[in-house]
Amino acid sequence: MTDIFDAKILCKKCGLEMKPRVLEKDGLQLRAVECPKCKDKIIHPADLNCMNKYNDMKDKTFNVKLRMVGNSHAVSIPKEIVDLMNEQHRLMGEHRKRMSREMNEMVKMAFEDFGKLRLTFWDEEDEEEEERNGR
Repeated sequence: MTDIFDAKILCKKCGLEMKPRVLEKDGLQLRAVECPKCKDKIIHPADLNCMNKYNDMKDKTFNVKLRMVGNSHAVSIPKEIVDLMNEQHRLMGEHRKRMSREMNEMVKMAFEDFGKLRLTFWDEEDEEEEERNGR
């Protein structure tokens, strides 16, 4: 199926062909087109939908369980968070033609402060290194 952004899009103000861009908002990568003259922008509808889902969830607190798995502890990540992360990565992955990765390689954890852990999904530096190494 053809993507709407594969078609030529003309600016309704200037009549010029809009050029593809990637915008960043709240850490999300959004596909867009921009008029070279008036700088009017149109964000891809699928990316706009993903951003709206993110905004609905970002201040929500999730109660999760800490479990023992062998000699380690495990915390489950709610399905709606994983689904949103997968949707954003899939949308941008199609755009950038990145190769998919195994689940155990996509999350990084760091001790940020006492009592505070940070989870990072799909680290940009790791993806760029993988692309350079041809993985």
